[in-house]
Amino acid sequence: MGGVGNDGAPARVVLGRLGAPWGVQGWLKVESYTDPPDAILDYPVWELAAPGGDAPLREVRVLGGRPHGGKRTVLVRLEGIDSPEAAKPYATLEVRVLRSALPPPGPNEYYWVDLLGMEAVTLDGVPLGRVSHFVELPANPVVVVRQGAKEHWVPMAPAHIRRVDLAARRIEMDWDPTL
Repeated sequence: MGGVGNDGAPARVVLGRLGAPWGVQGWLKVESYTDPPDAILDYPVWELAAPGGDAPLREVRVLGGRPHGGKRTVLVRLEGIDSPEAAKPYATLEVRVLRSALPPPGPNEYYWVDLLGMEAVTLDGVPLGRVSHFVELPANPVVVVRQGAKEHWVPMAPAHIRRVDLAARRIEMDWDPTL
């Protein structure tokens, strides 16, 4: 599941965002979206792309990395970047990998990319809309379901997300459709 995007191209997953250069050898800070944050280093080849853009700008090899400072920050050294000046143009680019490169999720675990576009319904089968995107909030992530101009912000918690059927592309939610 999740192997091909809507345009027929292989699906890609955003694992993080490059930040400011660090040090004199061209290392970059990375805001990692993986859990744990240094798991982003498990992927030896990254595609770098403008945020929200479709086409990768460059494919790079990861030469080294380590956790750094903040909760989600990792330092990384990329092939072909050996100075702060060479690293600077890469700040703010997204780090992507092919969906097929990700390990299979565990039981009752899902990659968000696999849930995008799924039909969301209540436990009684009342349509809520389609999964549009996700928002990270301090308490827990939220799945945003859109139906026309209406949005439902449903906490990503077992109390609300009751059943995910990847094959049918459907999520059953314990949610009041009038909210």
